[in-house]
Amino acid sequence: MKISTKGRYALRLMLDLAMNEKDGYIALKDVAERQGISKKYLEQIVPLLNKSGALHTNRGYQGGYKLAKKPEEYTVGEILRITEGSLAPISCLESDTNYCDRSETCITLPLWKGLYKAVNDYLDSVTLKDLIDNYYNTSIDEYYI
Repeated sequence: MKISTKGRYALRLMLDLAMNEKDGYIALKDVAERQGISKKYLEQIVPLLNKSGALHTNRGYQGGYKLAKKPEEYTVGEILRITEGSLAPISCLESDTNYCDRSETCITLPLWKGLYKAVNDYLDSVTLKDLIDNYYNTSIDEYYI
């Protein structure tokens, strides 16, 4: 499984909004600058996050984006599924019903199901707040005088 640039940038966008939430609505150009991501690329990601209800939008002067929920209420898995779709390692696990002709006799299907469960369980256990807290704790630990 490989997470696309869209998924990685969506996560960085959401983290940036979380880390700067005290500033209210944040202009996309500011996020783009801080994150070193093209504003045009972020403009392709925002509608996905907006449509899912993950963001609040304010137009006009003082406009921009902010999180619709608290950072601890977003999981990495949730954000990646918005942008990536399914996180399934193989196509026959992408929907609730397995339409593969070999699913009844597939010797490797339990392996792929286990991997899929492990990935989802892990990504759904990590929140934006967890990543931010870890970042600040690691940054503090590496400071030397």
